[in-house]
Amino acid sequence: MTKLLILGGDGFCGWPTSLYLSARGFDVVIADNLSRRRIDKDMDTDSLTPITTPDERLSAWQEVTGKTIEFVQLDIARDVEGLQDVLSAHRPDAIVHFAEQRAAPYSMRGLAEKLYTVDNNISGTHNLLALVAELGLNPHIVHLGTMGVYGYDGDGLEIPEGYLNVKVEAPDRETLIDRDILYPTNPGSVYHMTKSMDQLLFQFYAKNNGLRITDLHQGIVWGTQTDETRLDERLINRFDYDGDYGTVLNRFLMQAALGHPLTVHGTGGQTRAFIHIQDTVRCIAMALENPPLPDGKVQILNQMTETHRVRDLAKLVARVTNAELAYVDNPRKEAAENDLKVSNKTFLDLGLNPTTLEQGLLNETVEIAKTFSNRARTETIASKSVWTDEQKPGVVLKRDGQKRFKLRSRSDKAA
Repeated sequence: MTKLLILGGDGFCGWPTSLYLSARGFDVVIADNLSRRRIDKDMDTDSLTPITTPDERLSAWQEVTGKTIEFVQLDIARDVEGLQDVLSAHRPDAIVHFAEQRAAPYSMRGLAEKLYTVDNNISGTHNLLALVAELGLNPHIVHLGTMGVYGYDGDGLEIPEGYLNVKVEAPDRETLIDRDILYPTNPGSVYHMTKSMDQLLFQFYAKNNGLRITDLHQGIVWGTQTDETRLDERLINRFDYDGDYGTVLNRFLMQAALGHPLTVHGTGGQTRAFIHIQDTVRCIAMALENPPLPDGKVQILNQMTETHRVRDLAKLVARVTNAELAYVDNPRKEAAENDLKVSNKTFLDLGLNPTTLEQGLLNETVEIAKTFSNRARTETIASKSVWTDEQKPGVVLKRDGQKRFKLRSRSDKAA
């Protein structure tokens, strides 16, 4: 049985991945510092879906399936000795690394959040790599990165899977240097910057110590449930809807359930890559089953299934839910309009059958939003973390006594 250590296994992507892989015969150990739950308390928000404690979750999993998952509370960024003990005790065959602060808006919220994001993400990743090398272990490390490392300025090129082939004429004009380099990053937040820095750490340890590493550049995740989290209400996954952690599609669905207008930032011309949470767990499994050779080169795969403009997503949700649209200020410093072309050839070749927005799962997420709408804290919905002093929060103002909403800046005609 393959011993698998999942770092950050209590989170939005980590929890359903842990269940999916446990169900498929992996011997799973979760290590998590529970920081995501603490951040909820700090921001006075919570998952829309009621999340039970780690012990309750794991007990439910054992009751339903007969399978056990071990849980260790551990901060891999600060407790180096604790991480060393876990690695030495379990000597995992593979490690899935989710243990990073994952929200771009949160990383831009203020000085404390910027410092925390860099300290947590970079220290945690480097502690893991350095200890694996020091202990002489040989696990396949699978890291969840983000498509956002490339930015969204739209240069018209199809983003390849991690590498760009370059040819440079040597000074003697006779030799042609031909090599693959990391595709240039263009991070748009402190969070995305840490993921860009991860790539250099991976490149060094793969080259210097022969570590086998797969870096998955994932699109924005939508949806909530997977086949495993549906088995028992105590296993339900997170549903973040707030302006910092709520991913754009889930946030739209929550707004619609509350009768709040769908807040489209700027013109809504930002094109993003998307993937359903069920496909996330499938891709993680595919990556684990197809490790790279220990040849000093990191395997980089684009983990996404489709791209959409934000305003088109909003209009889709509006058609399904009869919600209104509100074009508001964009709190992010980014291009107003961009195209995005991405290659996901490897996962398609491995047999991924993508879950798309047209397949009805959108309705399931709508129902979850409606079912638990009484738990929502409406004051947290707006995107209030701004990238610079020149940006404004993406908020909507109500007019007293009227049904329609007053837009802070643009009208629907702006799109």
